[in-house]
Amino acid sequence: MNILVTGGCGYIGSVLIPKLLKDGHTITSIDTKWFGDFLPKHKKLKNIKSDISNIENLNIKKVDCCIHLASIANDPMAELDKNLSWETSALNTHKLMEFLKKKRTKRIIYASSGSVYGVSKKKNVTENTPLKPISLYNKVKMVTERVVLSYEKSIEVFIIRPATVCGYSPRMRLDVTVNTLTFSALSRKQIKVFGGKQVRPNIHIDDMCDIFRFFLRINKKYAGIYNAGFENLSILDIAKHVKKTIPSKINIYKDKSDPRSYRLDSSKIIQAGFKPKKRIFDAINELHEKYLNGILKQKLNFHSLKWLKKILKKY
Repeated sequence: MNILVTGGCGYIGSVLIPKLLKDGHTITSIDTKWFGDFLPKHKKLKNIKSDISNIENLNIKKVDCCIHLASIANDPMAELDKNLSWETSALNTHKLMEFLKKKRTKRIIYASSGSVYGVSKKKNVTENTPLKPISLYNKVKMVTERVVLSYEKSIEVFIIRPATVCGYSPRMRLDVTVNTLTFSALSRKQIKVFGGKQVRPNIHIDDMCDIFRFFLRINKKYAGIYNAGFENLSILDIAKHVKKTIPSKINIYKDKSDPRSYRLDSSKIIQAGFKPKKRIFDAINELHEKYLNGILKQKLNFHSLKWLKKILKKY
């Protein structure tokens, strides 16, 4: 299959694309490469440095399916340049969808976010739960979903609302919950918890990648929106999980700057046939092992917010 991956050099793409290549697919990756390029050289991989807004001018011939990962990745990053966030997701997604329509692409798999639900006290937040985005990032994701869905008459649309992804990637992110707390315990023997009662769903990066692979081959009758998060834990409980593996001290600080709290019900994707294989403990143990082996290190571009600030100063 000829697969176009946007944001292919990112945290998820750097794990996903090697898996897709191993599956035998032909991949075209488009990425600005602001955070680096960690993709392997491969005869079936075309690795393009570009913004999606330029997609019409790129030499891309056949696209059977598009996996759309490109976005400004989280709440703080979106706030750095609000126009950039809207342009990267909503506006460029419209250009992408027009391009895919011309190419007669059969399917798109879009990575939205479980955070579009905002704050919810419901025990089971399903795909039918009303969206109440509370940040720019959440709102951009919600609107971009609607842009993608507006093309569902001409292309099969699969939208994933993933939980917070955790685990090791060559393009590491040390600014997502499990990874942040684990690296802090490893490097400082201390874990800072801000608030702590907020409940967040989580998903291992390998399971996240396997969901994309799952939706590549599933029957088109399953097209639609799917939650993807299999462990709903408070921030404090995640810290306690880290402490069990890595001896460290937990310091709790009162903080109301990030009130997002919600539980994802992912029974729909499980009923469709997907089975998660890994848990938070796996991510913590894998990060621990990578750190001890000298593979996981502190790098500036692993902190997306700080690095993006540097990038934007150049423009």
